Amino acid sequence: MITPTAAAPRGPYGARSTAEDVTFGRDLSDKTILVTGATAGIGLETVRVLALRGAHVVAFGRTKDKVRQATAGFGRITPLGCNQEDFAAVAASAKAAAAFVPFDAVIANAGILGHMELELVHGVAKPFAVNHLSHFILVNRLLPHLKPGGRVVMLSSEAHHRAPKGGIAFDNLAGEKGYRAMECYGQSKLANALFARSLARKGIAANALHPGVIATNIFGTLPPLIGGIVALGRFFMKSVGQGAATTCYVATAPGLEGVAGVYFKDCNPAVPHPNAVNDALADRLWAVSEDLTRAYL
Repeated sequence: MITPTAAAPRGPYGARSTAEDVTFGRDLSDKTILVTGATAGIGLETVRVLALRGAHVVAFGRTKDKVRQATAGFGRITPLGCNQEDFAAVAASAKAAAAFVPFDAVIANAGILGHMELELVHGVAKPFAVNHLSHFILVNRLLPHLKPGGRVVMLSSEAHHRAPKGGIAFDNLAGEKGYRAMECYGQSKLANALFARSLARKGIAANALHPGVIATNIFGTLPPLIGGIVALGRFFMKSVGQGAATTCYVATAPGLEGVAGVYFKDCNPAVPHPNAVNDALADRLWAVSEDLTRAYL
C-alpha cells in the first residue's frame, strides 16, 4: 500500500542536471507515459528525452497536428489533441488515451500563467481552471488505467508560496472579490501540490515538483515591461533541459518506487509551504474540485 512518504532519498543530481543526465543509461522501452503540454518548453523536452530512452509517450497538446509537428522524429509518440480550457475535450481526450493503457506514469505538465486581466473559464479564473481543474479531470479519469505503482507527476512551482493567505481562496475562485494575476497563478500551483498530496493519501504514487524558472512561452502573456525584465533575467534561469530534469527524474528514477506525497526541487526532496501539506485544505480542495467538474469525471 502506498502512503504519503515522510522522506524520500536524495539523489546524485542537482540544479544543473539535465533531463538527459537523470535518465542516462536507462532503458524505458517497456514504459508508457502520458505528458500534457507536450508541444513546447519543458513539456516538449520531457517528451523528447523520454522517447530518446525508448518510452512510448502519449503526448497531449492543443491539437493533434501541433503535437505531431512538434515531436516529429522523436521516437514512439502517440499525439493527441486536448484543449485544456474545454473540460469536455479533456474528458474525451482521457477516453482516447485509454486505448494505450496501462500507463507507467502520467505527467501533468501543461500550465499557463494567465493574463494580467481576469478571464473566466467554466466559471473560475482561467489559471485555476487550466492548471488545476483540467488535470483533476484528466488524472481522475486515468487512475483506473495506471499500472500498479504507476506514478502521477504534478508540475507545481515555487510560485505556490504566492497563493492567497490561507492557501486557496474558495470564496474568490471567480475573482469576484478582486483578481491578482500572480496570486491566482500561485493558487493554481498550490492546488497542483495539494492534488498530489490527496492522491498520495488515496494510495497513488503521486508527487509534485518545482521545475525551476525557465524562459519559456509561459511568460508570453506578461506586459511588455515585465516581460522585458524576465528576458533580462534569462541568463540566470535554467535551460529547458535543466527545467525538464526533475520531471524526468520523479517520473522514472528506480529509487523512487512507492514514494508519494513529496515535493521535489532540483531533482531532490524539498520543503514546500506549509499549506502544501495541509491535509484539511487538500480535502476541501478535492471536494470543491469534484463539485466544479462533476459532469466531466
